[in-house]
Amino acid sequence: MRRVVITFCTLIVAAACNQPAPPPATGGAPAAAKLGVRPAGDTEIQPDMSQVPPDLQKVYAHIDEHIDEHVENLQKWIRQPSISNSGEGIPESAEMVKGFFDELGCQQTQVFDVGVTEYGSPGNPVVYAKCDEGAAKTVLIYWMYDTMPITQPDAWTSPPFEARLVEQAPYKKVLIGRGATNSKGPQMSQLNALRAIKAVHGKLPVNLIVVAEGDEERMDIGLRKFVKDHPDLLAGADAMYLFGGQAGSGSGGYGGGSEGCVYVELTTSGKSWGRGPTVSDIHGSNKRSVDSPAWRHIKMLASLVSDDGNTPLIDGFFEGMKPIEDFQDAELKAAAARTDLKIAAENVGVARYISDDPYTMLKMQRYGTSFNIDGIWGGNMYAGGAGAILPNKVTSKHNFRYVPNMTGPGIVKKLRAQLDKNGYKDVEVKMIGDVPWAKMSADSDIGRALQRTYEVMNIPHGEPRTQWSIGGGGAAAGGYWPAYMFGNGEVGEKISNFKGVPIVGGGAGNGGRAHAANEYYVIEGAGKVYGMAGAEKAVATLMYAFAGKIPPAPSKPAPTKTN
Repeated sequence: MRRVVITFCTLIVAAACNQPAPPPATGGAPAAAKLGVRPAGDTEIQPDMSQVPPDLQKVYAHIDEHIDEHVENLQKWIRQPSISNSGEGIPESAEMVKGFFDELGCQQTQVFDVGVTEYGSPGNPVVYAKCDEGAAKTVLIYWMYDTMPITQPDAWTSPPFEARLVEQAPYKKVLIGRGATNSKGPQMSQLNALRAIKAVHGKLPVNLIVVAEGDEERMDIGLRKFVKDHPDLLAGADAMYLFGGQAGSGSGGYGGGSEGCVYVELTTSGKSWGRGPTVSDIHGSNKRSVDSPAWRHIKMLASLVSDDGNTPLIDGFFEGMKPIEDFQDAELKAAAARTDLKIAAENVGVARYISDDPYTMLKMQRYGTSFNIDGIWGGNMYAGGAGAILPNKVTSKHNFRYVPNMTGPGIVKKLRAQLDKNGYKDVEVKMIGDVPWAKMSADSDIGRALQRTYEVMNIPHGEPRTQWSIGGGGAAAGGYWPAYMFGNGEVGEKISNFKGVPIVGGGAGNGGRAHAANEYYVIEGAGKVYGMAGAEKAVATLMYAFAGKIPPAPSKPAPTKTN
């Protein structure tokens, strides 16, 4: 990391270092430098102000006037690391999030130490806040304050915790940083919008219950224990709003459901195998006469997948998998018609997809299953150089994505049986965590509030679906989140007596490269994609719409009949 920082200091700051010092400021404290963010950026769309009530118009104006400060709020949060896998910055980040809601004026805020989870690992703190605004309705808001680690620092174009604003076509300003899109950017847009409402009117149109976890990248293990232990703290919620944004095309969707994901570690060791090194790594020259647990591990992994690595070879793996439904198939076909695979691949950062057919790719992404290698380690882990090592132990990490009506524990049981069948009874299987699937319908008050938001913001959208779906958001959306803990639809596992509420996710704004180098969030929008100011206005609009403070959309005139 130090090498990266020095490189950027050399490139960016060197010229300034050779300049004479500026004269000292006179006449009081110098004015703070402004970012110069343009609220509307280069967007082709704007909110339909004829549909925005006067109270909300004042909030819009406040957002535009304070957008520089709002971006600085995000920069400060990005600059605080919060890496759940290593623990770096987690306690500080939890307190920082608590401070956000103290500042908002919530009467109850607390950082909960959840203790040791059912998987044997301590959970990271959960931040809870409750804001009673004397309103008729209460919105439950889900946040995650943790992020992924920085695995390839040299691949970043600017330091991942600097939160630099850069130009990235077609956008004049995006913010680069770990957590920018997953998920501090969309969440700070929510918070900035709530702050703006309070600044203008002194109170929110809805009450809030906020749950912010620090274990999303660790299978939500701490949040799972929190919800099991404190379901009473969620009581009184009428609906949940999940942070979200627009697709790259500018369209808006309705998220809320989730796929399932179970995470495991596989370990091969000389001690369990009874061959090779048993206590520690040994000198690599011994390979001439000693068995290798590392090679055994590679052979074991190869026995579990097809030659191309894309199909699990685990007996019964696909049992219980619910086929895609007709309405989902129709949505995929419509999305495929407007999908350019070359552009989609470039946006993700891959050479190409498994399939060259847009429909097949989208079906695999939205409703498929997978068995991935997330990482593997053991022995000589230093890049470059040499050093002869015969490892005594090798471990690999894996996530299985699954859909209704499959189960995570069922997949792990089948994996164990397949390893035994293949002759690898000595390989250890450790389940790190499981996030069951959840179905959600957007045919709800909160779903229709999001629809009304899209109408006001002039964002292309469909109707809130009445069918229960695990999909949502963009056409190629994938990824799990702990919807099963909060939703009122069918879930893969019910863990508490919390009744569950309708959930919807979506909004304005955009970002990309989650979990990758150069993760970004759009600050100044362009074309049909809003920037941060638009994202904040969408949040404020949804809150007003859910509170019943935005009139229904104007009725469209009936088409004129002609003979």
